[in-house]
Amino acid sequence: MTIAKDLETLQSDIEFEEIEFPPGDLESKEPPLESYLHLQQLLLLLKCLDWLWQDRTDYFAAGNLTIFYSSEQITTNNFRSPDFFVVLDTERKPRKSWVTWEEGGKYPNVIIELLSNSTANTDRTTKKEFYQDIFRTPDYFWFSPETLEFKGFHLVNGKYQDLQPNELGYLWSEQLQLFLGIYESKLRFFTPNGVLVPTPEESAKMAQEQLEAEQQRNERLVAKLRELNIDPETL
Repeated sequence: MTIAKDLETLQSDIEFEEIEFPPGDLESKEPPLESYLHLQQLLLLLKCLDWLWQDRTDYFAAGNLTIFYSSEQITTNNFRSPDFFVVLDTERKPRKSWVTWEEGGKYPNVIIELLSNSTANTDRTTKKEFYQDIFRTPDYFWFSPETLEFKGFHLVNGKYQDLQPNELGYLWSEQLQLFLGIYESKLRFFTPNGVLVPTPEESAKMAQEQLEAEQQRNERLVAKLRELNIDPETL
């Protein structure tokens, strides 16, 4: 009975060793986000960056998506799933996960973790060290949608150095060439000149407001010309 059992175990081990795991197209293993605030914040970051870079095809931005950085992780479940990350100089296309060995060994250029009661300590310590030493991600930020705690780091000689806020409290991302800062209790992107990067909806609203303002100026001008007995149609 023991010999048969040993043979069965040995056969199982041999079959396991012969398994060829797929090199890519792996399903993400990220659990659901902590709260509604976390979801809204994540969607906001994605929406704004994609809108700003709508004409670019050389980046990949995602949230709540697994990053596989070693084929061994497929069996050990030892992987990382940042809340939000951006990879530059890559093809902009949909992916089920980010598989580094299928992406030329590229790791995220920017990572943002959204703090929660259950993850905050890990985000500030273990993950920070991991992104510094293993991923070597140049820009790392964390933000709490609840307490508005916000901090950022840039990799200098292999170590994260604290980013210093400007006069508006914004932190500069060298990789994105954008500022990150808090606006109406949300983490937002800002241009190098400090202008808020809008969502598509905000952009459409601003365009509509500008159009209405221009129409009002034209109406006032027409009214003034008529007061002066000048027919606007003759101009």
